[in-house]
Amino acid sequence: MTIHKVIFDTDPGVDDAMALLFLHHAPEIELVGITTTFGNGTIAQTTFNALYLVERFGMNVPVAQGAGKPLVGEPMDPPDFVHGVNALGDISLPGELTTAADPRPAHRFIIDTVRAAPHEITLVAVGRMTNLALALREDPEIAGLVKQVIIMGGAFGIAGVQGNVTPAAEANIIGDPEAADEICAAAWPITFVGLDVTQKTHMPTDYLSELADLGGESGRFIWDVSRFYEAFHQAGGVPSIYVHDSSAVAYLLRPDLFETRTGAIRVSTTGITRGMTIQKPDTLAFPPGAWDDRPSHRACVSVDAAGLRELYRATILTGRILA
Repeated sequence: MTIHKVIFDTDPGVDDAMALLFLHHAPEIELVGITTTFGNGTIAQTTFNALYLVERFGMNVPVAQGAGKPLVGEPMDPPDFVHGVNALGDISLPGELTTAADPRPAHRFIIDTVRAAPHEITLVAVGRMTNLALALREDPEIAGLVKQVIIMGGAFGIAGVQGNVTPAAEANIIGDPEAADEICAAAWPITFVGLDVTQKTHMPTDYLSELADLGGESGRFIWDVSRFYEAFHQAGGVPSIYVHDSSAVAYLLRPDLFETRTGAIRVSTTGITRGMTIQKPDTLAFPPGAWDDRPSHRACVSVDAAGLRELYRATILTGRILA
């Protein structure tokens, strides 16, 4: 069995919490750290939520608090209409915790962990890309020491999929487009798992109900935390929840469930397209431009949605990955 050593960079977040439990239960995963960023809540809230999840589910893993604002400007307001005021679907949370955060800032934790285990660490980033950009700014050499980077973010226009904050931009990218563009300039192997595939995979109510009935404490938590999230989707005309962050974990565990396209990736940082992710496919030629001399990265263009759902279900219910 291949063991993946993972740092989970996250802004919990309903779907972030569901993805964290996916990582926690997958026998192929060695979770070596959680780093937090702003996004679905303030940095104080997302760090509290990460510590709460670690404490509640007995995860022996450090949590390092990260950036509270983007590289440029101020953060967007948290989307409490999607994730609730406490970002975990407004479930009841304790007033205080016994678990404390690692004293290092998230970007320093990433640097130290990668340098301690060169070519072994996978970064699974499902929030703003600020921590990754700060780590690169402080220590650019880590790009050559990371095993891979898997990002839930972006929308590449496959089959007409657009952004979910603006017609051009997905939330994690528009939350700090400068950081996203910077990390795409680095020569580490990045795979974008964007809305093009995450919106193709749904978890309907009866699926989530089965997890609640059969999945023990984790399954019941997934049901509870997703009630607010599901109501948001249904109010918007989507009958079941999209599988965003857990799709990035699924790519790590079963990349065969996805089809990808390679090419240099840029992120727009100005105007009405701010936050748009645009790939120059390796198979196409263009006149000289802003994508030249940029490394080639992967973007997911299709997914086996049924296979992904079964992978998640099997992992939560049994802790075993089905072949």
